[in-house]
Amino acid sequence: MDFDPGLLRAFVAVKETGGFTRAGERLNVTQSAISHQIRRLEEQVGRQLLQRTTRRLTLTEDGEEFLRHAEQILSSLDALTQRFQPSPVSGVVRFGVPESFMGDRLPPLLCQFGRAFPSVRLDVSVTTYLDLRAMIEAAELDLAVLLAMSANRDELVLRQTKFVWAAAETFEPSRNSLPLVLAPAQCVNRQVGLAALAGTSVEWHVVFTSPSQQGLHAAVLAGLGIAILTRDELEPEMKVVDGQYGLPPLPKVHFTLAWSENGNTLAAQEFARMILNMPQPEHSSRRSRNGASKA
Repeated sequence: MDFDPGLLRAFVAVKETGGFTRAGERLNVTQSAISHQIRRLEEQVGRQLLQRTTRRLTLTEDGEEFLRHAEQILSSLDALTQRFQPSPVSGVVRFGVPESFMGDRLPPLLCQFGRAFPSVRLDVSVTTYLDLRAMIEAAELDLAVLLAMSANRDELVLRQTKFVWAAAETFEPSRNSLPLVLAPAQCVNRQVGLAALAGTSVEWHVVFTSPSQQGLHAAVLAGLGIAILTRDELEPEMKVVDGQYGLPPLPKVHFTLAWSENGNTLAAQEFARMILNMPQPEHSSRRSRNGASKA
């Protein structure tokens, strides 16, 4: 049987309101129209669904079972309509994100947003945190994920993490000067780490430089040296060496979502909402050798 959703809605309305007149008021039709719809439905089913008396209206046993199925069908239809109805959101969203923040979760997010808002064009830039902040200030982006030492009241905090000194589990320095694996000078990680080292007597030298997160991780895992990473970036076979070799502690930081002056459009707000609803990255399998799980 192919049931008319209109008949199903009339039946559910009668049950929820307790009568034909109030069901008609809810659906903006007459009492006689509701009565006609219920009669058509019972004829199609071949069973009596409602018991009517002068004082009350109740469901038959068949009516109780039919109600459960009708509610499920209407709920699914409403969800389907909401999912695929034309969206009024349109325009362009210029989004900036560092390579280390989303990783392999970024492409699925972009696909999900594209399906939900087909009239919005995404323009995504993947670069360093300092570049992203400069692009937000210059209004070259609408919104971006930034790294902040303290939460700015104009930015949404996505999650908190901490900088750590990271090395391969097999790493052991071969001489007094510590080899460091660093990003270029404009990288926040590098600036934070070197600022901390400036207050110590630790001897160090740069053994490897790369703007790529993948390049830095490869150098660390190869045992070339120690890198300044966030706990979110740690991989299996890496260890945290905070406090070893005279290395100073590093600060906590916030991942924040920031908008440019004119970038808080409806399309950007919808994209931001999708970012905020993303599940947090799973780090339970990524632990340093000393057993410290990632924050």
